[in-house]
Amino acid sequence: MFTLEDFQKAKKRSDLITTANIKNIKLGKQLQDVRYEEELRLLQEGLVALQRWIARKKMRVVVLFEGRDAAGKGGSIKRFVEHLNPRSMRVVALSKPTEMEKGQWYFRRYVKELPNPGEIVFFDRSWYNRAVVEPVMGFSNKKEYAEFMVQVPEFEHMLYEDGIHIIKFWFSISKDEQKRRFESRLKNPLKRWKFSPVDMKGQELWKKYTHYKELMFSKTHTNFSPWVIVKTNEKRTARLESIRYVLSMFEYPGKGKSKTVLLPDPNVIIRYYRHIEQIDV
Repeated sequence: MFTLEDFQKAKKRSDLITTANIKNIKLGKQLQDVRYEEELRLLQEGLVALQRWIARKKMRVVVLFEGRDAAGKGGSIKRFVEHLNPRSMRVVALSKPTEMEKGQWYFRRYVKELPNPGEIVFFDRSWYNRAVVEPVMGFSNKKEYAEFMVQVPEFEHMLYEDGIHIIKFWFSISKDEQKRRFESRLKNPLKRWKFSPVDMKGQELWKKYTHYKELMFSKTHTNFSPWVIVKTNEKRTARLESIRYVLSMFEYPGKGKSKTVLLPDPNVIIRYYRHIEQIDV
């Protein structure tokens, strides 16, 4: 164990590591935490530089976060936006549609949230609610689902032709890991608000979710708007690699001077293709 004298003598973090080695103090987890925080800081610096460039170039960028409940979408978005300028960035997490919205064109409530010139918008769930959650839970009928699946590639192609950059993440989690996270939420008073009866239905209807997820990929994965799968059983790795992927998609000033790798790990970040090995099947 460290003594007060050890801390008083240490001038740098490395001094404490040297002392720990001498005293045979195990710092495995602590060192992992330090490495994660340092890597996250460097990647977030890249996001700040990217945001400035997007604002200067008047670009419009959309990043969609989709996936099963407890896959880590919200936690990743938090790390994306933590140090960004709120004047040119928004997080959109829409609640269930109102009666008025139910009578409108389905995409209208999302069109209103699309980025202005120079802005990045992060969608915590998106129009793809209708592709998976709604049909699984019975929130939409067969006609509404069929119309959506025909319209969404055309809708995204119009956005693409209008110059909007769309990145579509699917956060992939295994059934056992999802269950473990649900149980953890129920035990933690600070996270209990995240849990709802609908969440546990996801475990009961796992195979149905898988069926509609695969249909979504097969109908909406396009060259101009591809699906990018993120393996999220390891939360921290998923956060780092998803940030890395976004940074890798743009050639912003200073990118080449980054002090960390900006190419995502292909074992964690995978562009969808039919025979890909997935963990949430």
